[in-house]
Amino acid sequence: METLQNISDFKQKALHWANQFDVCCFLDSNQYKDAYSAYDFVIAAGVQSELKCTSGTAFDQLKTFQSINKQWLFGFFSYDLKNETENLQSNHADQLNFPDLYFFIPEYLIAFKNGKTEILIGDRTILDEISIFQLQTENSPVILNIHQKISKAQYISKIESLKSHIIRGDIYEVNFCQEFFAENAQINPIGTFEALNQLSPTPFAGYFKVYNQYILSATPERFMCKRGNRLISQPIKGTAKRSANPDTDEQIKQALRNDIKEQAENVMIVDLVRHDLTKSAVKGTVKVDELFGIYSFPQVHQMISTISCELDPDIHFIDAIKNAFPMGSMTGAPKVKAMQLIEQYEEAKRGIYSGSFGCISPDGDFDFNVVIRSILFNAESKYLSFQVGGAITYQCDAEKEYEECLLKASAILKVLGG
Repeated sequence: METLQNISDFKQKALHWANQFDVCCFLDSNQYKDAYSAYDFVIAAGVQSELKCTSGTAFDQLKTFQSINKQWLFGFFSYDLKNETENLQSNHADQLNFPDLYFFIPEYLIAFKNGKTEILIGDRTILDEISIFQLQTENSPVILNIHQKISKAQYISKIESLKSHIIRGDIYEVNFCQEFFAENAQINPIGTFEALNQLSPTPFAGYFKVYNQYILSATPERFMCKRGNRLISQPIKGTAKRSANPDTDEQIKQALRNDIKEQAENVMIVDLVRHDLTKSAVKGTVKVDELFGIYSFPQVHQMISTISCELDPDIHFIDAIKNAFPMGSMTGAPKVKAMQLIEQYEEAKRGIYSGSFGCISPDGDFDFNVVIRSILFNAESKYLSFQVGGAITYQCDAEKEYEECLLKASAILKVLGG
């Protein structure tokens, strides 16, 4: 364990060093204090072994892979694994072509906590390599022509159609998303991620490179983590923009805390998560630790609730992930019907968007985020994409929902020069 003097300098060099490898993953809490995080940031680089699979038996393959390799695993779950857990399908074109599930055992793993670095895989020499690593500062040009998959008018019309499903009683709430995309895109992935992470530092940010595919994420949301025999899920529902004026900002925060519509959205998802956790819990242990907590980030205030349970010892922790996937905050209630309507009304395949990435420790603890506020990029096909969405309920106003989408997209558009 070594104490570091200049943390941000080390972090930047370590990320650039890791980016030389075909595969790397950087998970950063951006110094947000959190009761459940094991480390402030971790950097995994290089591949000892990897698992790549499509929806069908992906969770079972991961279970086998993990039982053979009780080591640190880093990876992601695509939203389209829903087709494995339920009788669903994804018919939209996929321009990004990420695997449905991908996990790797790194060759090198550095973790950082309370000012100290720890080498979890590898030896001390990597710290020397990182300390003398020369940053490549030349920025490749950002050439982007960003389009929206649907127009504002189409968006509003789709919201009205979804509201008619709510009136009919098909669903109570659905998370409806839209895609922004650029073809023939040229970006410097690491520079783009650094700009995004600087503009919008969040507690579950991350950079994930798998060969030619990149996830550049400024997500504020945890999907689920496991600590010992406890599972903890922290869905976000409820968003309000920040103000530069401290008094106004405080008023906005209080208004969000007391907003009946936002509370209604949040509590529906809390119920859904409770239901999802019940499938994996010791009977009677599911509880809501915090309801309607208000947390502030550079662009927005968010309403976040925390639900936890004790994991049934007869249930494998990967099955617990499967039982709650995809996360309720990105689907709706009832979940299966909401996912059918998402497929019907959205125009883009979600893929990694609204999926999850993170890590599993050798003792079976894990921490996974929700892939929102994230840029997805395929350097081979030069396709860049990001999606934004929100909870559609009977009370919602389509115009305001559209504005909220643009608010959620603002940091990414700023970084991409749009």
